[in-house]
Amino acid sequence: MHYRDSIGALALAAALTATVAGALAFDQAKYPDFNGQWSRMRFPGVAGQPSFDQTKSAGNGQQAPLTAEYQLIFEENLKDQAAGGQGIDPTSTCLSPGMPRIMTAYEPMEFVITPETTHILMEHIHDSRRIYTDGRSFPESIEPSFAGYSIGQWRDPDGAGRYSVLEVETRGFKGPRTYDAAGIPLHKDNQTVITERFHLAKDNKDELQDEITINDHALTRPWTVTKHYKREAAKQPFWRESVCAENNSHVEIAGQHYYLSASGELMPAKKDQAPPDLKFFNQTKK
Repeated sequence: MHYRDSIGALALAAALTATVAGALAFDQAKYPDFNGQWSRMRFPGVAGQPSFDQTKSAGNGQQAPLTAEYQLIFEENLKDQAAGGQGIDPTSTCLSPGMPRIMTAYEPMEFVITPETTHILMEHIHDSRRIYTDGRSFPESIEPSFAGYSIGQWRDPDGAGRYSVLEVETRGFKGPRTYDAAGIPLHKDNQTVITERFHLAKDNKDELQDEITINDHALTRPWTVTKHYKREAAKQPFWRESVCAENNSHVEIAGQHYYLSASGELMPAKKDQAPPDLKFFNQTKK
């Protein structure tokens, strides 16, 4: 009995020692101050819904370097949206926006930094990200996901003795995904490769920047934009719960979009839109 107690005590001591050693090994002072709540910055004169390039208006104002094939897909998508449809934007039914659209930050985000992983937490749909910083390589087989598989490295480009930049590469996607609500498309092959550089602005430590570059077969060249986020001043900010399915009036049936009225009745989204097939319902008039 005493022997078992000794073994248990030794195991507990070893666990506590490992925990303390791990805590001491993580020197938070070596990492940049990404603490707090970060919200998407707005730019004067930029109209429409949040866009991939925050400094330009949505739609054709983005000047996306699309191939001729995907520019045509984008234009047809815009026509459908103008008629009342959703185009190719997949998020109306609460599907995850995926990368790179996640970094639009529809809801505020929080960074949690550990030596092995940097977590980006968001309350919007399934937008949280996990960025591995433990020195791993990309696995030979990646299970596709909307957010992709992200590997990062902390850098000290100024030789200051502490990290100031997080460089990230993300791949391993599934679709459908678009850059923003206007429906700028990514290639259907989902072979997108995204690189990012996260760092604080040089002249404003309450501004976080994400220099993000998209390599995708629907583009004529890599597309690079800089995302800008502001740190909220509140020391204890409010984190609003965002549940996309709650009060969502969008309905998709057999690839067609409809709306639910305030009284819960199915409505067309576009003029002269045909109703869905009701062959499995009893349509006998009373």
